[in-house]
This record gives sequence, C-alpha cells and structure tokens, in this order.
Amino acid sequence: MNTLWNKYPFINSELEKVVAIMKQNAVNREKTIESALIDLINSGGKLLRPGFLIISGSFGEYDSDKLCNLAAVVEMLHMATLVHDDVIDDAETRRGNQTIQSKYGKDYAVFMGDLLFSRCFMSLSNNTSIENMKLLSEAIFNICTGEIEQFSSQFSKNVSVKKYLKRIAAKTAALFSLSFYVGASESNCSQELVKNLSKIGYDIGMAFQIIDDILDYTGQADLVGKPVGNDLKEGLYTLPLIYALKSDRSLSLELLLKDKYTDKEVLEIINITNDLGGVEKAKALADRYTRRSFHRIDMLPDCNSKFILRELAEMLLSREY
Repeated sequence: MNTLWNKYPFINSELEKVVAIMKQNAVNREKTIESALIDLINSGGKLLRPGFLIISGSFGEYDSDKLCNLAAVVEMLHMATLVHDDVIDDAETRRGNQTIQSKYGKDYAVFMGDLLFSRCFMSLSNNTSIENMKLLSEAIFNICTGEIEQFSSQFSKNVSVKKYLKRIAAKTAALFSLSFYVGASESNCSQELVKNLSKIGYDIGMAFQIIDDILDYTGQADLVGKPVGNDLKEGLYTLPLIYALKSDRSLSLELLLKDKYTDKEVLEIINITNDLGGVEKAKALADRYTRRSFHRIDMLPDCNSKFILRELAEMLLSREY
C-alpha cells in the first residue's frame, strides 16, 4: 500500500481494510478478470479519496464497517475511470505499471471498467442512503461528461480557462468533494460541518488536478508516473498551455500546435509555455484553491483529524513542480 499513510496508523489500518474489501470484490469465476483487478488494486495508487472519506467520517460517529465499504466504492469508481481513460489515451503505463488495456487489450479493458462500475453499485445498495446513491450516480455522470468534453476538445486551441475549470471540476474535484461529503454525512455530522468538509474536498481536488497538469510541463517521468508531456502529446491542452496562449507573444506557440507531435516538438512547446508564463499563472491559481482549502480547514473543530487533514493537504498541494 502507498507509504503516504504510514504516518497515520489509524487511517492506514482502515485503508488496509478498504484494500481487502476491494480484493474481495475482485473475486470472479473468470480468473483472468480476477487477476487483472488484483493487479490494478496493487498498482500503487495513493488512495486519496478513500483516505479523505475516512478522515471526514472521523469528525462524527465513526462506523468502520460502513465507511470502509463506502471508501472501497469511491476508489473502485476512481479506478474504473482510470481504466477507461487509458483506453481512450492508448496509454501503455500508469504509475510505472503496464495498463490493463496494454496488457489485455482495449475490449477487455472496457469490460473491466464496466465491471468495476457494477461492483460500485452492488456495494452501495448495502451501505448507504438513497440520497448518497443518487449523489454517487451523479458523480459518475459528471465524470463521464467531463471526459466527453475533454475528448471533444482534443488538439483545440480554443479551450478557455472557464471551460478547463468546469472540466476538472467534473472530472476530479467532484469525486474529492463527494468523498468528504459521504464520510461526514454517513457519520451524522452537522449539516454545516458536512457542507464545509465537502467544500474542502472540492478545493483540494481543484488544486490537486491543476498541480497534476502543471507536472506535465515540469515534472520527472519517474516521479509523476507517466511520461512528461504525455497530455500534450495526446492533445489534452491544460491550464499552463491555455494561459500561455492568452499571452500577447503567443504566435510562436500557436504555430507549433497541430494534431501530432514528435518528442522534440513537445519539448519545444513545453519550453515556450514556460517562457510565456503559463506555468507560473497556473501555479498561482492552484495556490488560490490551496489557500482557500487551508482557510476552510482552519474553521473545522479542533481535533486530531483536523490536524491530519491540514498536514496532508499541505503535503499534497506542495508537490515538486
């Protein structure tokens, strides 16, 4: 399991339960499917969403069995979207490991993602309210809508900052926010506390995704878990490039944009994007969401969970660019 949680023994032990639940859900009479799912579960994800669900639940009447099952649901939902993402992107690796689609084929990967979605709903029916089932269904709808919007704008120079933010809100921030919401609401926290935790999740999710997109222009492949410039090569134009294209000196950048890139061209676009201030402006916006999340965390009741949440947010949102 990811070493991120080793510092927090209670959360770490709960996440071990979450992983065990996911592996139980992976059991299948078709052993190839079971093996593929186990590989996916063991692939080294940070388990952020289930971890945040558990932390938010600890602000109220904590029920380990219920919350660990729900945490497994949000992680399986996240995993399903990644499997489908890799099919769309024709990705060979993720987190340094071979993707399902590259190992077993695209058709198989699509069915695997669908299977994970079905497991989510099977587990939800036993562990949450109708209201939270509706919210999780809505989250899946929003994620899919965000993916479709992203796919339809591949290689487009006309993606606005507003459209980009709307897309990452649907694709990433919504599930972060929902993880906080479900953990708190299922633990009978007050409406005010549930609302504040949900907003913290949204802000962390927005900052996290912007930082992730910045790393496509500044990171190291062995640390990021995917080739630097990979999003750019796939025609996914994110915030650093969007800001750079708004510069008065963007003509040289615009002339380089097309529908296919060599590694040399990707490096040139990355360098120009940095020179035009695209990365710095993206960092500034990520910092705004980060500071807002810190402000909301400071408003939480004083307890160990609050201090853990603040420490985790600081660590996640100050990743090396």
